[in-house]
Amino acid sequence: MSIKYTTKLGTALFSLALITSPALAHPPIPDRPADVEKTAFEADRADILAMAGNFKVRFDMQESTPWVSDYTPRDRKISGGHEVVKIVEDTGTKIVLQHLLVVDTGDSDFIVKHWRQDWEYEPEKILAYSDRNSWEYQPISEKRRNGRWSQTVYQVDDSPRYAGLGEWETQGGVRRWRSNWTWRPLARRDAVRDPVYDRYYAINRHSPMPNGWIHFQDNTKMGMVDGKLVPIVQEYVLNTYTKFDGYNVQAAEDYWTKTQGYWAEVRKSWETAFASNNGVVVEEEAQTGTVISADILEMGTKIANGEMDAGAAKKTARELIANATKPNAVESAQNAITNSPY
Repeated sequence: MSIKYTTKLGTALFSLALITSPALAHPPIPDRPADVEKTAFEADRADILAMAGNFKVRFDMQESTPWVSDYTPRDRKISGGHEVVKIVEDTGTKIVLQHLLVVDTGDSDFIVKHWRQDWEYEPEKILAYSDRNSWEYQPISEKRRNGRWSQTVYQVDDSPRYAGLGEWETQGGVRRWRSNWTWRPLARRDAVRDPVYDRYYAINRHSPMPNGWIHFQDNTKMGMVDGKLVPIVQEYVLNTYTKFDGYNVQAAEDYWTKTQGYWAEVRKSWETAFASNNGVVVEEEAQTGTVISADILEMGTKIANGEMDAGAAKKTARELIANATKPNAVESAQNAITNSPY
């Protein structure tokens, strides 16, 4: 993204925050009898799988409390749309959900391959945001992962965004999954403004409701001030997914039928990059996310419209991802951070 690199001190503080964060301090879940464990696991799976379907979505974003004296919170922003959420994979302990945004352009409906969420039961590691343009695998101890699910969120081109670990539980009669504290890069809505903050420190919650589900985000927007990483403002985001079929659901179904093979290859190419580098460093920019995102998305649209051969698109996508994440590109990005004058 088009934002300044951290200072060496800032990077050190950022790393220290990762080490000392409450994210790593959740107490272990005690071992449970096998029948109790099985019942809890099946209930968790049911709640995750219930996020699939056809929805009307409402996005409600509100900056609230400023943590520095010279910052004025932005006005509340409410928007919405229609999304089809597809189950891409379900192995029992891993569930992959793909969001497809259906945009009514007036003359036709345009499909945007939106975000993706992967859920994994008792993962040995998660792909966490570690610093500017950088994600790395973080190991999860057996005690810490016991009974918990990770949620890893990917951007529109299947590059990583953030990951968290949490337990599905019932409190006050409400079922919810609550993540640990997680770091994440700026969303496009903020990145395009070149704000004083440059990352989020956040907690995510997901809860089923009678006619859909909600995703609540408690975001602390962080930035560098006088060489120190400090909180700038608090933001609350409530995304509400209400079951709804009154839009062109078939357009999303048709898009996915034509492009799912292509997107499977894109996911595989990213996984190869993650495995090769114990994570990934890839350059981002404000408008599109990664610098290759627009090209990868456009090829999906061309396949759906019959304007491009899927085989050729897969080959190009593999090359784009390999070149954007190859070791010399990774080394260059890391050196840029280390040698930055800012």
